[in-house]
Amino acid sequence: MDIGISGWIVAALCVLITGISKAGLGGALGGLAVPVMSIWLAPRDAVAVVLPILIATDLVGIRAWKGKADWADLKLLLPGAVIGIAAGSLAFGLMSDALVKATVGLIAVAFAADRVFRAKIKKPAGAGGVAGWFGTLCGAVSGFTSTLAHAGGPPVMIYLLKRQLPRETFVATSVYFFTVINLAKLPFYLGLGVFHRETLLMSAALIPLVPLGVWAGLRVLAWIPERIFFAVATLALGLSGAKLLWDGLF
Repeated sequence: MDIGISGWIVAALCVLITGISKAGLGGALGGLAVPVMSIWLAPRDAVAVVLPILIATDLVGIRAWKGKADWADLKLLLPGAVIGIAAGSLAFGLMSDALVKATVGLIAVAFAADRVFRAKIKKPAGAGGVAGWFGTLCGAVSGFTSTLAHAGGPPVMIYLLKRQLPRETFVATSVYFFTVINLAKLPFYLGLGVFHRETLLMSAALIPLVPLGVWAGLRVLAWIPERIFFAVATLALGLSGAKLLWDGLF
């Protein structure tokens, strides 16, 4: 695939941003890679290129966050995610990507705006109570949108922000969640014939940047105060939602 020097530079920046986002912000901006890379690649090829990079990022990140995830939350999120992945695989190539992106983007923007309006951005005193069905629903929506466009971050962030977990638990739970669902997507993508030689070669060329992105994300998380972290996470959720909404509408 000939994407030119500018395409390779942007793809490299997408990999770095994905690593920083996953390791430092709970994955809020990880969904930007596919729409941005789709400027140079066919959307189906962009999805194929990004999945191995996401898996590599998750595997690097999970070593850094070993033992810090909230397993009770994962038990709510993951079963729904598996259902969402199966549904997304059935809809792959049939359902409009624009509709999926616009819907997820609108929900993410609305939730971020609600948090700002209600002035709930503060240091959490402890985990907040959230209905179990809501976690399963967020997991299912995340699995579905992640399968179609690797845009599963906003639904999970909505759930984790409502839970008001400490920032380390917040990020670790997100990393563990996406490690499982990205690996779970792999056999579905193989069955759909998404990968081919050129996409795999491009993924292999970009993967060496993954540790640098994760390292930068960990440094950001260590530096940023917890109150600001949740403010930035909410802002990142709103921005990623706005990008998805824009892509879906225009």
